[in-house]
Amino acid sequence: MRDLTNWAGCPAPRPVTLEGRTVRIEPYDRERHLDALWQAFGGLDINARLEYFSQDNFGGIEDFDRWLTAVQKSGWITEVFADKASGNVVGLANYMRPDPANGVVEVGGVAHSFAMARSPLSTEVHYLMARHAFEDLGYRRYEWKCDNNNEASKKTARRLGFTFEGVFRQHMLSKRANRDTAWFSMIDGEWPILKAAFEAWLSPGNFSADGSQKRRLEDIRAELTPTVTA
Repeated sequence: MRDLTNWAGCPAPRPVTLEGRTVRIEPYDRERHLDALWQAFGGLDINARLEYFSQDNFGGIEDFDRWLTAVQKSGWITEVFADKASGNVVGLANYMRPDPANGVVEVGGVAHSFAMARSPLSTEVHYLMARHAFEDLGYRRYEWKCDNNNEASKKTARRLGFTFEGVFRQHMLSKRANRDTAWFSMIDGEWPILKAAFEAWLSPGNFSADGSQKRRLEDIRAELTPTVTA
């Protein structure tokens, strides 16, 4: 754990551009990204992709536009993902609920299009966003929260190296119904091993000619984690 004697807090997250090998992350710009995101999520099929988001279903791109505008006004920093091979927009996520005084920030409002499935894109996106929070901004804690019924999101959080911390019952309303929220986190003391595992998994040498992984991220991380003996 770092020495906090002279802790002065962190800067609040701001829109940022992050470059990876397979993906480019860039700040949301309505003129460039609104229609591209809508199309990436299949138009009205977006409601199925965002089943566990708390807002009501979208009736069209106008509702999606209003939602994106509202969450940014509330303080979310919306970041858009572009596949560097095709140039296509493929998803988004947000830096949310920053607490700079205590060094805590959440990644949320995460939406991956089908184009991100079974590819290094989603892993590299979350590596880049976590690295920015820990290394560029100096945060101590990086959170992931999701509807406790969202098994896919919980599985993703664990795969990426977030630690499950429990369920907050009746935490909020989602689509006009109760939501119990599962909480996960990474902390700065864990980041060196998490980072090394991400970078080993993302290395081109970890992929076969057909694009399949040779080693799982979880297995790489386990190999790097020191064994504690009594």
